[in-house]
Amino acid sequence: MKERIIYHKLVTPEEAITLVERALKVEPLGVERVDIEEAYGRVLAEDVYAGIDVPHFDRSTVDGYAVRAEDTFGASELSPVELRVIGSVAPGRRPEISVGRREAAEISTGAFLPAGANAVVMVEHSKRVGERVLLFKAAVPGENVLSVGGDISAGELVLRRCTKLGERELGVLAALGYREVPVFRRPRVSVISTGDELVPPGEPLSVGKIYDINSYTVYSSLLKLGAEPRHLGIVRDSFEEMKRTVEEAEAASDVVIVSGGTSAGPTDMIYKVFSEMGPPGVIVHGLKVKPGKPTVIAISRGGKLLVGLPGYPSSALMIFNLVVKPLINRMLCLDEGEQRIRARLAVRAEGARGRRGLYPVSLIDMGDRIVAYPLSAESGAIKVLAQADGFIQVPETAEYLQEGEEVEVTLFSYQYMPAELYVVGSHDVALDRLISLSGLRAKTINVGSLEGMRSALRGEADVAGMHIVDEETGEYNVPVLEKYGARGVVLVRGYLREQGLVVQRGNPAGVRGIEDLLRLRLVNRNKGSGTRFLLDAKLRELAKERGVSFEDLVSSIEGYSYEVRTHTAVAAAVAQGKADAGIAIRAAAIAYGLDFVSLGWERFDLVIPKQKLGREPVKRLLALLRSEVFRRELERLGGYRADPEMGEIVREF
Repeated sequence: MKERIIYHKLVTPEEAITLVERALKVEPLGVERVDIEEAYGRVLAEDVYAGIDVPHFDRSTVDGYAVRAEDTFGASELSPVELRVIGSVAPGRRPEISVGRREAAEISTGAFLPAGANAVVMVEHSKRVGERVLLFKAAVPGENVLSVGGDISAGELVLRRCTKLGERELGVLAALGYREVPVFRRPRVSVISTGDELVPPGEPLSVGKIYDINSYTVYSSLLKLGAEPRHLGIVRDSFEEMKRTVEEAEAASDVVIVSGGTSAGPTDMIYKVFSEMGPPGVIVHGLKVKPGKPTVIAISRGGKLLVGLPGYPSSALMIFNLVVKPLINRMLCLDEGEQRIRARLAVRAEGARGRRGLYPVSLIDMGDRIVAYPLSAESGAIKVLAQADGFIQVPETAEYLQEGEEVEVTLFSYQYMPAELYVVGSHDVALDRLISLSGLRAKTINVGSLEGMRSALRGEADVAGMHIVDEETGEYNVPVLEKYGARGVVLVRGYLREQGLVVQRGNPAGVRGIEDLLRLRLVNRNKGSGTRFLLDAKLRELAKERGVSFEDLVSSIEGYSYEVRTHTAVAAAVAQGKADAGIAIRAAAIAYGLDFVSLGWERFDLVIPKQKLGREPVKRLLALLRSEVFRRELERLGGYRADPEMGEIVREF
């Protein structure tokens, strides 16, 4: 009579995973480079930083006319503006024309915006009359234009290590010029079913026989996870045959999964086979669950994971998801966790005037609710796809969806996986580096210092990056928080960034300070950015010194209304001769080989809700912020400097 197995100790699925991790280092299995066409579903093995700006030139997002926005002010259906057409610009060519006052250039979607122009009026709002064009709608600076780096900025972290690559991420990589992609090697998993009663699908059934189900469900589940499964079919209830098959599978695989034969019946022999594969051999035999108790887990002498799943299909699939899936995910550097979920809007989402509006959204899990941040999605934008968790729909009949309104989010992936850390606010290269060094699964939502601060005040963000100067005191961040009546947050000291004027190499215009902008062509930052706050504060000081109003002063600066959204876009505009100067961080000037006239150092601090300070991810980030490792990292970045109080709480509100 064959020996029966007694379950001496049952463990929970979580305890089983812990036992595996004590006996085996469960981590990615190595890195390989694959062609981008073969990278779908693979897992990124390195952080991806943009090597170029996307786009690398200012381009039109519509068919129409490139104009100086100032020349269109006041245009309407009843009172059109008439401009002289000086030529046309087609995609793929650098324009040889320059748009002057009261001039326009015909332009196609995707074409290079000619010098002098700062906006495009859609063809639908125009009428061509010979060499003239009538414009029936005014444009604002930057309208229908995707500026240099307005989508992705050179040096920007666009995809993080351990990201699963889908069509959106591959689009981002293609936009950056990647031909080969560094990915983690897929775990090779052999799948075996055991039992004399099993026959493969498609064969006739005789008395007492059933079709093999488990090998196909497990195989498909592994494919979905991104592993590399090998289907070895059915093995009969023979100890010698089973041992030989498992040994061959173990030699060729990272993981072996056998379904059936794990219980305590006379023909159930997986426990014995696995025992002889050690040491250490079997480390788990029996889970504290129903169904699914007869589960066997072992580690072979070669350091391979061996799993025996119950024979009943529903039990096998549940145990696979409870125990095997987390371990395979760790081998893939993944931690994946439904396709539609409910969320509440963080900010208002505009409708599309008679059409259904689709908004990509980034999600923040608040515990008691999920908050959706609608993301900007201009024509041609790519980075937003990498940031979005899914999208919402604004009905055709709605002008907008209000802040706080409940919406349904259609997820891009099969399931929504909350991040460990949510960082909302001003984008910063050093902050990106800090997050990467922390190893946290973070979601960053770059909406500017002001919106980041508001997000922290609402308790949504775990961390908000902020660098806003108060014009009255010249102090950063604290006075602004006070003016907004901040409550329930702390200000954590960050680091210093050098801000200044980016000018042509050699500084041919002899720029020495802000006053020189009155005689030069400026490229400005967007409203709401901390850098724009700084520039406007400097210009108000200059206006006061000269005894003129701020409005009169800025109206005399050519290009004050020429706005771009990133530091590298400022540098690109100067490098391309579209402007003589712009305000940005030193790192942007370094990236483009330009000269830099320093305006001083600014504080980049972190605003954190008090209730988030006890969260482990926040504590880990702050500990790293205080570390020598990060101080050395700052030194390697041009134009950054550590603060003596870096990582310390300097003010409570």
